Amino acid sequence: MKLGFDNQKYLKMQSEHIMQRIESFGGKLYLEFGGKLFDDYHASRVLPGFLPDSKLQMLLQLQDQAEIVIAISASDIEKNKIRGDLGITYDNDAIRLIKELQAKGFYVGSVVITQYSGQEAANLFKKRLNKMGVDVYLHYIINGYPHNLPLIVSNEGYGKNEYIETTRPLVVITAPGPGSGKMATCLSQLYHDHKKGISSGYAKYETFPIWNLPLKHPVNLAYEAATADLNDLNMIDPFHLDAYGQTTVNYNRDVEIFPVLNAIFKQIFGESPYKSPTDMGVNMAGNCIFDDEACKEASRQEIIRRYFKALSGIMEGTKTEEEAFKIELLMKQENINPDDRSTVAPALLRAKETGAPAVALELPDGQIITGKTSTLLGPSAAVLLNAIKELAGIKHEEKIISPLAIEPIQHLKVQYLRSRNPRLHTDEVLIALSATAANNLDASKALSMLPKLKGCQVHSSVLLTDVDKRTFAKLGIDVTCEAVSPLNEE
Repeated sequence: MKLGFDNQKYLKMQSEHIMQRIESFGGKLYLEFGGKLFDDYHASRVLPGFLPDSKLQMLLQLQDQAEIVIAISASDIEKNKIRGDLGITYDNDAIRLIKELQAKGFYVGSVVITQYSGQEAANLFKKRLNKMGVDVYLHYIINGYPHNLPLIVSNEGYGKNEYIETTRPLVVITAPGPGSGKMATCLSQLYHDHKKGISSGYAKYETFPIWNLPLKHPVNLAYEAATADLNDLNMIDPFHLDAYGQTTVNYNRDVEIFPVLNAIFKQIFGESPYKSPTDMGVNMAGNCIFDDEACKEASRQEIIRRYFKALSGIMEGTKTEEEAFKIELLMKQENINPDDRSTVAPALLRAKETGAPAVALELPDGQIITGKTSTLLGPSAAVLLNAIKELAGIKHEEKIISPLAIEPIQHLKVQYLRSRNPRLHTDEVLIALSATAANNLDASKALSMLPKLKGCQVHSSVLLTDVDKRTFAKLGIDVTCEAVSPLNEE
């Protein structure tokens, strides 16, 4: 993929901007941290050059100044809410975040359980964290939030919440997912700090939409595609336009809540430090794009990818037709269609030629490799094997895994694991290849090519099995599928 984003410039500019915001508030800033702290693959796809851990790397530059507070809603704990991309509950993800952040050398000061009203599941989670040596604070449900300002900004509102003891200038409030109460946590802290005579402020760090790109820029449209299930819409920030005469982009929820937020600031401080939702943000990503066309094209491809994901999700019962319809409208705005994804037509053509499921993969140099269904391999396993053989300079007809190595695996699957499908999935073919590599130079050479597949694009003529999805994801390969059910692929 052609690069268009300067990651090093971003790390420097972003960390400096946050430090400036800390100083502007007298040395203490509560930073609401939106989006993914780890593995932000959406950003890396639409801003080629942005690394998936860029936000983490940026924070590492402020490591000595920062402490992290993780917010989690008591109602989410009680409902065992699942984080869709990882398949784990929010409470387990909060613990995962703590461990991963600590492993990186960050100081995780505490966890705050928001929207608390005595839920037993929340009480058990609090005890679990306490046994780990993690301080836990409780923030309560406030009736009429966020519109009942007299109650919110009072001793019975924010004043009732437990004050989170923090020791560093930058307090990063992050969470397992949306709706965890990050903003309310920040505002509650501002209320308590003001009563204690401590100077502090609030800012928001959200990568998308990018405020200083046009409203209909493909990068911002790709964000709409990614959040089609949340009913988020990008819009011109009317408050910023009115205050400064400058057109900037924000999203509907921040614009809608700003009058309330502004009123809360005025209730706490007597005046608001911000004139618009855009003012609250600290995102510098838009200033680090050096090839706008590269980012536009990458974002168009992301919109198509999201469209296929929505269609597949409808078949799997995880997405709605409304979501797919919204993304289809975005595609029409950009004059793009599914065939503009380079791997779609080759996958469908190979499937038509063979009369069975097929997969196409685009290599880093643009070459398209296909894989068909055979008695030994599924199409995903075949395309993976064909791709690394091509990268290793091994002829297509050369066998780098002996059928004698594959047949015992097939026997195990069918006879003992009760699988209907004897063909090898992607993980199984890689295990067979690894076993062969010990005594086969070509197999070893092909295996060493796997890292070069990171960032490659794949399309399948049918829905992929979960195991093939996971393998492609682990290899960093972006996958789309036709909304067609495979037969006997388990």
